[in-house]
Amino acid sequence: MEKEFYLQYASVEDKHWWFVARRQIIETVIKKLRLPRNAQILEAGCGTGGNLKMLSRHGRVSAMELDKIACELANQRQIASVKQGSLPLNIPFNSQYDLILILDVIEHLDDDLSALKALYYKLKPGAYLLITVPAYQFLWSEHDDINHHKRRYRLKGLKQIVSKAGYEVCQGSYFNTILFPLIVIVRSLGKLLPKKNNNQISSDLVLPSKPVNQLFRWLFATEGYFINKFSQPFGVSILLLARRTH
Repeated sequence: MEKEFYLQYASVEDKHWWFVARRQIIETVIKKLRLPRNAQILEAGCGTGGNLKMLSRHGRVSAMELDKIACELANQRQIASVKQGSLPLNIPFNSQYDLILILDVIEHLDDDLSALKALYYKLKPGAYLLITVPAYQFLWSEHDDINHHKRRYRLKGLKQIVSKAGYEVCQGSYFNTILFPLIVIVRSLGKLLPKKNNNQISSDLVLPSKPVNQLFRWLFATEGYFINKFSQPFGVSILLLARRTH
């Protein structure tokens, strides 16, 4: 992704409804894990570091990021040690972790299976991997092109690849369900419009007006109340919790 994209990403990550509500939902899942005090946590592919402050409430955090610019922006937060690295062959940490998060990352990779296998051996026995990915290939949009995505997923297929990598799947659900109909309409209409130059910034990262941003944040974040209770049948994204077997 281009430098301009990362700079805009960093400027909205702390206040855009999608990022804020997703963090709330992820924290809800983390809380139920009852991690040990001073748990070792790794975020693989942390971007510009918007999740690091939240993660630091649950343990000692390390992070890795492929892009040099994003890595520098994440380190400016002075929350965790953020090192340049890549999956599957260049993980810059030797520790074993109680929790690894790989949030909207594996859709960027040519070989998602090898990446998941590499992270398996960075987990302590019985420890957890938390994954989020974009859902449904029919939702492919210019945002996917700008982000250099390789694919979008269905829940069944994601469970299969995670199991193939050796994990035990604990929980899986679509999420961003409440806003799904609206997003389908917006994405469908977007396909009818002329394509932008790839150097332009995705409209998905434009911060809406304050009332709209607050409304969308509230609607999306309400899914945190039932994400641990049952699997939602559809959504814009997928959340999956797995663990390394003992």
